[in-house]
Amino acid sequence: MIIAIDGPAASGKSTVAKAVARRLGIRHLDTGAMYRAVTWLALEADVPLDDHVALTALAEANPVSFDYAENAPIATAVRIAGSDVTAAVRYPVVDANVSAVSAVPGVRAALVRQQRQLADRRDTVAEGRDIGTVVFPHAEVKVFLTATPEERARRRQIDLANQGHTVDQGEVQARLERRDTYDSTREVSPLEAAPDAELLDTTGLSIEQVVDGIVERVEAAR
Repeated sequence: MIIAIDGPAASGKSTVAKAVARRLGIRHLDTGAMYRAVTWLALEADVPLDDHVALTALAEANPVSFDYAENAPIATAVRIAGSDVTAAVRYPVVDANVSAVSAVPGVRAALVRQQRQLADRRDTVAEGRDIGTVVFPHAEVKVFLTATPEERARRRQIDLANQGHTVDQGEVQARLERRDTYDSTREVSPLEAAPDAELLDTTGLSIEQVVDGIVERVEAAR
């Protein structure tokens, strides 16, 4: 079974998807981390972010992998090109550039292939921006999470602070709104809810409330 959880940045995808995976005891796949890993590698290698040919070649030549402990649903590390980038993919510089990289058709094609391989014949909770529309259009459960811009900025600011980065909430919100516009208007795999996805506004809801609702949908689909 594939459980597709989509939504914009800081809508709660990662927290909720991991909690659902733990509750159900099935593997979690963070597709956003894969685009972030490629972005990190491009920045490290000084690949121009407007060079689509070079970015595509980079993504094709450097598959992203995840480390999992035995029978554990959550990855312990994200790796690319022999490097553990678990922390690096969350740096503000990666956050500021990942939309440009993820909009490259060749990069998306390479990573979609990898994502399908990672979930092949395996129950998976997959999170991202095009899981229910492109990566796994036949997923048994599809949920599109949303939240108000203010709530999403508050969450992202807390995440950054926990990583040691001090950023003004207004700046965080402006960055998120720019990314929303970019992601929802790109030509390839734009950010949008699948027609058969259930929209779920997480503003004001606890993690447990959101997880309970998704698990109920999973049980009904089985």
